[in-house]
Order: sequence, then C-alpha cells, then structure tokens
Amino acid sequence: TVALVLPLAAMVTFIMMYLFGMSANLMSLGGLAIAIGMLVDAAVVVVENIITHLAQKGQSRLPRMHLIYRAAREVALPMASGILIIIIVFLPLLTLQGLEGKLFIPVALTIVFALSGSLLLSLTVIPVFSSWLLGRVSHEEPLLVRLLHRIYTPVLAWCLNHVKLVVTVALALLVAAGFLYTQVGKTFMPTMDEGDLIVQLEKLPSINLEESIRIDQTFQRELIERVPEVTSVIARTGSDELGLDPMGLNETDSFLVLKPVEEWTVPDKEALKERIRKVLEDFPGVAYAFTQPIEMRVSEMLTGVRGDLAIKIFGEDQEALNRTAEAIVRTVQGIEGATDVYTPRNEGAQYFKLVVDRLAAGRLGLDVEILEDALRAQIEGLHLGTIYEGTRRVPLVLKGPPEVRNSPATFAGLHLALPDGRQVALSTLVKMERTEGPVSVQREKGKRMAVVIANVSGRDLVGFVEEARKRVAEEVKLPTGYYLEWGGEFENQQRAARRLSIVVPVAIGLIFLILFSTFRSVRQAVLVLSNIPFAMVGGIVG
Repeated sequence: TVALVLPLAAMVTFIMMYLFGMSANLMSLGGLAIAIGMLVDAAVVVVENIITHLAQKGQSRLPRMHLIYRAAREVALPMASGILIIIIVFLPLLTLQGLEGKLFIPVALTIVFALSGSLLLSLTVIPVFSSWLLGRVSHEEPLLVRLLHRIYTPVLAWCLNHVKLVVTVALALLVAAGFLYTQVGKTFMPTMDEGDLIVQLEKLPSINLEESIRIDQTFQRELIERVPEVTSVIARTGSDELGLDPMGLNETDSFLVLKPVEEWTVPDKEALKERIRKVLEDFPGVAYAFTQPIEMRVSEMLTGVRGDLAIKIFGEDQEALNRTAEAIVRTVQGIEGATDVYTPRNEGAQYFKLVVDRLAAGRLGLDVEILEDALRAQIEGLHLGTIYEGTRRVPLVLKGPPEVRNSPATFAGLHLALPDGRQVALSTLVKMERTEGPVSVQREKGKRMAVVIANVSGRDLVGFVEEARKRVAEEVKLPTGYYLEWGGEFENQQRAARRLSIVVPVAIGLIFLILFSTFRSVRQAVLVLSNIPFAMVGGIVG
C-alpha cells in the first residue's frame, strides 16, 4: 500500500513540471530522486495508524471505513505540518540567482512538487487503497524493530538517568562543531573529477598560425611520448567557425584522451598534471593552464574567462592595465594554493601604421579621407552589395589581391590614380611605420579591462580570495581612477551566501510558526527547533 504513493507522486510531479514549463533534465530528475525517500513518509504514517486502528477493531463497534477515516484524520495535522516544514526548508533555494539559481531552482521545485503530491495522495488515495488492500492485520512489530528496541530501550533509560552528563556532552559537541565550522573551507561548487583533462596553451601574441600549429604539434608529440597516460590529443587553435568561442591564433585548447585510471603509472590526476608541467617546462614563453570540459564552460559562463578566480582591472590606458595585471600575477603567484596564474598577453602584436603626408596629398588634389578609404578597401575590402542564392546570402566585397595584404613591400609599391588620369606611387603619399600594439581591446561596462586568471588547489576558494585581496591591496598600487573586481566562482559564492543569510533565518521563523500552530506551545516549538544546532554536529564533523 505504501509503495503505491511513489508512482502516483511521480505522476503528480510531472504534471506540475509540465504546467510550470519545466523540462525533465538532469537537475529536475535529480530533485525527484532526492525526494524518493521522503515521498513515502506521509504514506507510512497514515498506513501505520490505519493498521493500529484496524488491529484494535475488536475493542470498537465502529465500522471499518469509519476507523480508516478516523485514523487518517488523527495524523492529518502533524503529517501536513511535517511535510510543510520540509517544503519550507527548500524554499531558500528558490531565491537564488545567476548560475546557482539555474542549477538549484529546478531541484527545489521538483522536490516541492513531489512532497506536495505525496501529502495530497496520503490523505486521499492511500486511505482508499488501504480499505481495499488491508485485510486482517496484526500490529506486531517486525523482528528488526524488536531487535533495535532491545538496544534503544536501555540506552534511553541510561540517558534519562544521567541527564546532566548527556546535556554536558551534547553542549561540548555543539561548541566543538561551531569551532570546526570556522575552520571549514568555503567554495561555490565542489571540483568534480570529470575523467578528462584540457591543457590551455598561450603563445606570444605576435605568432602566426603556422608557427602556433608547429609548437602545438611538437608539444603533443612530446606529451604522448613522455606521459604514457595520454593516448591522443585533440586540439583547436583560434576561434571556431561560428565565432562563438573567440580565441587568438596564439591560443590553443588541447583535449587529452586518457587511459583508464587502472592503467595509470601515477597515483592521481594532480600527479599527472605535475608530469605534464615538466613537459611544458621545455617550451619557454608558453603560458598554460589546466581545466576540464564542463568546468571550463561553467567558468566561461560565470565571468567569460576560464579559471576559478578572475581579477578584472578596469582603467583607460592599455599599457597601465598590462603593467598592473603583471604586478597582480606576481603577487598572487606567491600565495599558497595558487596554480596556473597568468594574464592573457595583450601586447606585442605587430602592426604597420600608415601616416598620410597631407601636404603631398593636397598638392595632388587628393582628399585625405578618400585616400584612407581607398587604402582600407585594399585590405578590408569595399562592400558592394549582397548576392542571394535561394535562402543563402553572399556578401559581395571588392578588395585587393592576397599578396597586397600579406606583403608590406607589395602594398607600398601600389600606384594610385589621380583625378586627371595620372598615377602616383603610394610611397610618395604614405609613410609605413612598424609598431607594436595590443592583440585586442577588451571592454566591460564601457571601460577597458585586463584580467588575471588563477586556479586554486589544496585550499578553499573563499579563504584564498580573502588572502589574495589583502596581499594585492598591500603590494600593488593601482593608478588613479583604476579599480578591481573579483569574479569567477567566488563572486557567485558570495552572492549566494548573502542571499541565504537573509532567507534561511526567514525560513526558520516560518518553521517556528508552523510548530507553534501545531503544538500551541512556545516551549514545545523551541524544543523541536533545538534539534537544528545539534544536527550541525553530524553535518560538520561528518
């Protein structure tokens, strides 16, 4: 009879998910799996009380259906209060925002739907099934319960005879748990072992595609030869075809295909990373970082960068941003637990700067803006229109030949047509200067930005960030008008902690009101709530 509530409660849950527009994804189904054990609680209470009343039927002249009705009504209030309290416990998760909200709100909603359905079914459908399926019943306790009673009864009697000792030990454990809580590290999400590994390589910004690929292939050959745990490497250099993952030609994501763990010659993944780091030591000038596929995407969703911590520096001058970022990197590298600390290199790209001789252009009757547009058309192209081929649209662009874009000497040897039909060498009008500049200009909130990325290993993220903030404030002097933002998983953890610090006390207050409404006694309500801090002992120590 009790087991019938499981498929029926699942049916109610799926109906509610459909009405609220929720899909049956990993998180929502995980919430239903978590609630499975709680779904039968109400049904167990109802069926147990019905069996008790039916077993005592000989002592009462009431009809069978009336006994079942009375048994269900007796436990309706405490059972509803208990289920409602469990639902309130999950309500704080519904207030989360950002990524944490997207992760945990489906879990909480599914559990709320399932518990509400189980309560409704336990008060309506389960008594009906009990009237059909329960015949002659016996209220004799099972063997396992009798054996547990033999242990529990003397333990309870001893505790009642030594009240002061029991209370003293409980309070001591509570104090110890409170102390241990201050020592427990805090983080946003636990680091999962996905079974795979990604090595992110960053070369000099001025590198071309051919040289970048050559370094990647050399690294891959050395890696497979010197690290037997790696069977093959799948790599991507630069951005993808759709442009959804912008990367420079100097950046490469290397997905490592690993052997089964049982065949490893190293004890764990940290030791495997150390072995890979030794290979990377033979590639000077190449920055690197380790991550995992899912972890990398989650980090990108949080801050647009790949790492546990992102320190964003905002300012106006790109050179000052780069200097500040390098100073922060040196400071953070000296903090315990910091690994793979780097700032994406944003300087050293080679450019040719074209300086127009305005006097020479004026003598020939050339407008400087028209001249600049003509030169820009040689490189970027001149958009003439769009060609439609069915549903496909092809832009029509007129630009110079490839050798003009790839050869500065060829570009300087171009001739321009004057309005009177004469031609003049470009070198007499434009001076080409070779300069260095940024790879890209990153902006956020309308301001230029540089970022320092770091991973944390061997300690909690919150404690690491607190120490990093203190060290950076003491050792790094920011230019006037520049400021920092600390992002990554730390930012989400702080936002969730602030919200829960408000919502959780409200939930506890609601639970107290439900207990008071049930018992009509403040003392009894407080007595039940006192179990919460003592339950912390098992949670913290465990």
